[in-house]
Amino acid sequence: MTYRDLNTPLRTIMTPGPVEVDPRVLRAMSTPILGQFDPAFTAIMNEVMEMLRAVFQTKNKWAFPIDGTSRSGIEALLCSVIEPGDKVLIPIFGRFGYLLTEICERYGAEVHTLECKWGTVFEQSVIIDEIKRVSPKITALVHGETSTGCMQPLDQIGPACRELDCLFIVDAVATTGGAPVKVDEWCIDGVIAGTQKCLSVPSGMAPITFNERVEKVINDRKKVERGISTVEDRLKEQQLNHTFIKSNYFDLSMLQDYWGPRRLNHHTEATSMLYALREGLRIVLEEGLEERFNRHSYHELALIAGIEAMGLELYGNRDCKLPMVTCVTVPTGVDPESVRSMLLHEFGVEIASSFGPLHGKIWRIGSMGYSCRKENILFVLSALEAVLIRHRANVNTGRALQAALDVYQENL
Repeated sequence: MTYRDLNTPLRTIMTPGPVEVDPRVLRAMSTPILGQFDPAFTAIMNEVMEMLRAVFQTKNKWAFPIDGTSRSGIEALLCSVIEPGDKVLIPIFGRFGYLLTEICERYGAEVHTLECKWGTVFEQSVIIDEIKRVSPKITALVHGETSTGCMQPLDQIGPACRELDCLFIVDAVATTGGAPVKVDEWCIDGVIAGTQKCLSVPSGMAPITFNERVEKVINDRKKVERGISTVEDRLKEQQLNHTFIKSNYFDLSMLQDYWGPRRLNHHTEATSMLYALREGLRIVLEEGLEERFNRHSYHELALIAGIEAMGLELYGNRDCKLPMVTCVTVPTGVDPESVRSMLLHEFGVEIASSFGPLHGKIWRIGSMGYSCRKENILFVLSALEAVLIRHRANVNTGRALQAALDVYQENL
């Protein structure tokens, strides 16, 4: 059988991830391969760590990517600090809170959950009161819940965790690079990001950072692979009073030795992905964090104006809306998947459905990173209006684009 050369269709990707990749990142991925211990390559590794600290707004020593999708970073951080029987508190306000729960359960944690209605978030005092009641070793929480389009405030929870000697671990996969994630100011002990969302890099790495509180827990469980360990490593292991980290690949104690001065081999680095991450981070810092956050909020306003002018309803509490994900209630009598299919095949525009109790009830429109541009906002509004008219939905014809343009012209 003869296969044709790879020729993917051009899409306007307006989902909550993956998003369109910045062309400069794609160019960086064609950079020639280097050996992972070549000084030229380890210098790139060090630059990536420096840039991650800036994006995470932290002075942490440790800031590096896990090779794998965002979920790999979540699992690496959680499995490296959880010992069987440890109490973990997980407040859930969407699909990805349940993911945190499942990962913690698989590593033997005693999981305590707290739930609120989807489309809302918690009052921080409610979570803090539950931390006091449960006395967990870890509180794990999603910052931006893409399944519901909501963002949980964190600024009071972190200081409370610090006061109560509880590790605070945050899934900031959706928000990093698109909204403030103030790791040090909010007293977050460990945080996970994703490349495929507001950083506009292909999926395949999960940047993380953690502080000395997490590092102590990790080092108390450190085990170096037999094939590369020294006599000194093995003697230290015999003196530990804690169980070893269960995963080999996601063992942060070994990854510290890989990313740190020891440069102890752990795995073969995903070279081209690291080039991509470096360029993506460079672009974020070149734009400026505050400018980038403002850009996401700016285009969000135009998108919301257009959707509401069309006569559609937003889903969820506006007071806790995630700036880079806009959830739209599917109009009565409209087939949501037929609309998505027509958007994709007639216009080359992709928006997302949702999960669990919201499946078939809302559409999720992402405006993240490189996808968060004026031409994309106007295109998705015009395409959605046209498709809804074809589906005989009751929409206010011609108003969506004008409302969005009004926002853009008012803010010139």
